[in-house]
Amino acid sequence: MSGSSEGVTGVVERPRADVTVRGDGRLTVGVRLPPAAGTSPQLLFQRRPKKGQPQETGRVVALEPAGEDRWRAVLDAAPAFEEGRWDAYVVGVPGEERMALLPGLRDLRELVSGGGTAPLAVRIPYVTKDGRLAVRAWQRATHAEAGRIMLGDDSMTVTARLFGARLGEGASVSLVRRGQASDVLKAALRAEGDQDFSFTIDCRELAPGSGEPVVWDMFVHPATDAPRIRVARLLDDVSDRKGIFVYPAVVLGGVSACPYYTVDNDLSVEVTSSGTG
Repeated sequence: MSGSSEGVTGVVERPRADVTVRGDGRLTVGVRLPPAAGTSPQLLFQRRPKKGQPQETGRVVALEPAGEDRWRAVLDAAPAFEEGRWDAYVVGVPGEERMALLPGLRDLRELVSGGGTAPLAVRIPYVTKDGRLAVRAWQRATHAEAGRIMLGDDSMTVTARLFGARLGEGASVSLVRRGQASDVLKAALRAEGDQDFSFTIDCRELAPGSGEPVVWDMFVHPATDAPRIRVARLLDDVSDRKGIFVYPAVVLGGVSACPYYTVDNDLSVEVTSSGTG
């Protein structure tokens, strides 16, 4: 794929896009693209295939003229993007099979934040590691959005908000030891209405008995016997939190407990003993 080409009007520059996330789930995309003879450009969103899987058919959206060297498209909330990472391109430019979009302004001020019983379906524009524009799509029937993480001398407190469910009688938090699903610790949940809640983890209860590192994954049960919901942080423009949001550890007698986000932005706690970290 080439970044520029020689057409009738000269060099076609790499297009750049501004994206606005609307509160109703729509995306408004404004593309800066110098005109080229005979051009009827379109947006292409191509989902990255999973390892070993073939590339799927992408989503194509027409771009409409919106002033000198500017084009505009609106992606409705439905149909929703399947969960994953979608790379953004412009197609239909003479001499170019497809052109990767460069990122411009990204306005996420209207990004959904209210919770409620509706399933979560969001599309979040972000910049890839090599500087291109992409969209991270999330689809969750239920979701617990992590908020503040506060560390104490021997504990950590997490705030969160429910999507797709409401808190009811018997709501609780569980920490499940990774690789040993039968090893579960419970934590009390403090409800603030039927969507917002917080919980505190006693880090002394997380210490690995074997001395080997242990990871605990966080879940919330909205009510007694309700299916558990993973606690994660999805609703901002940080698509990969693991290497960016690094928290200090709670250290207790040679054991450290450190909250972190996984590669899927799920919230977990890693516990290590002295000499194993």
